[in-house]
Amino acid sequence: MTIRHCKLIGVPVQDGAGRLGCEMGPSALRTAGLGSAIVSLGHRVTDLGTVSPRAPMTAEFPNPALKKLPEVAAWIRELTEIAFEVSADGMPIFMGGDHSLSAGTVSGLARRAVAQGRPLFALWLDAHPDFHNLGTTLSGNIHGTPMAYVTGQKGFEGGFPPLATALDPHNVAMLGIRSVDDAERRALPDSGITIFDMRAIDEYSIAPLLRRFLDRVHADNGLLHVSLDVDFLDPAIAPAVGTTVPGGVTFREAHLVMEMLHDSGLVSSLDIVELNPFLDERGRTATLLVDLVASLLGRRVLDRPTWSF
Repeated sequence: MTIRHCKLIGVPVQDGAGRLGCEMGPSALRTAGLGSAIVSLGHRVTDLGTVSPRAPMTAEFPNPALKKLPEVAAWIRELTEIAFEVSADGMPIFMGGDHSLSAGTVSGLARRAVAQGRPLFALWLDAHPDFHNLGTTLSGNIHGTPMAYVTGQKGFEGGFPPLATALDPHNVAMLGIRSVDDAERRALPDSGITIFDMRAIDEYSIAPLLRRFLDRVHADNGLLHVSLDVDFLDPAIAPAVGTTVPGGVTFREAHLVMEMLHDSGLVSSLDIVELNPFLDERGRTATLLVDLVASLLGRRVLDRPTWSF
């Protein structure tokens, strides 16, 4: 097994979400033992602490529904630089925080991929595609926009920081999708993004769909970023998220994804987003997320720990 240098970065952003609580996500993951779980697998861990954004940016966009645009824009600016820097050596693990953080992490990682002369791929594990631009979102919750932004779609001018390096949408696969707004439904077919929704998982099972994507990453010698949203999981096993959608991925399906990602050896960075401990039940969602990261980093089925609550 390849020994990784995992860098933990807390990103307590909740400005992009529709309800409070995501800012506690990094603390919950630390309390649930994320660092020690990774160390127990033989990897090196450096906790780089918790990010604080600089002052809000001057950001304007003609959509009155938008919430806290200057604050989110400042987070994106900060995280773009941090992601670029920390990915120079080691595997950054960004502990969120709502999914707006990925607008910064992925854009910074795309810059790093260019610097290394390799393509960046992204696996989006989520119930939602997050493919709104700043003009199409009706809720005004900016955590529904990061994938559109990082793939260079229009509709962010003057609102988000200018994008230095766009992620090729043909290098994106979304897995577990089951809640798509009308504007996203119109935009996605021509985007080039690969979407494996829950019907595809039901019909074909999760392994062959993921394997198809991983084979592409391997063939292109790509770097692979994984963005794990809590609502990828069925709310019966992961209730600590403000955007629950029934019919999500099961416990074993989620672990299989992580085990396959480990076996591939391709993952170079990770987001863990939308954990809202205020909505959790005795830490069960945070504990599950730690267990999933352990599978991603080499824990075998035979070594699965016994849970007690």
